Amino acid sequence: MLAKKTSKNQLTLPKDIVKSFPDVEYFDIEIKNQKIILTPVKIVPVNRTLEGIREKIRKLGLTEDDISKAIKWARKRR
Repeated sequence: MLAKKTSKNQLTLPKDIVKSFPDVEYFDIEIKNQKIILTPVKIVPVNRTLEGIREKIRKLGLTEDDISKAIKWARKRR
């Protein structure tokens, strides 16, 4: 299938592709090995509660130590 780049640098996706993602409005875009990769994303409201986040952490089985290590990793200079 082909996707056309318009004069305004927008891509027109084929209907068959769009039909595969009926409820998706946004995509994350990245380039890997000279390929454009579109990944469907769900936008989460800003007002998501802290308790909801804590519940998700509990369901994932993450510990305080896991969170601390993740924060240290994210703050490392590269």
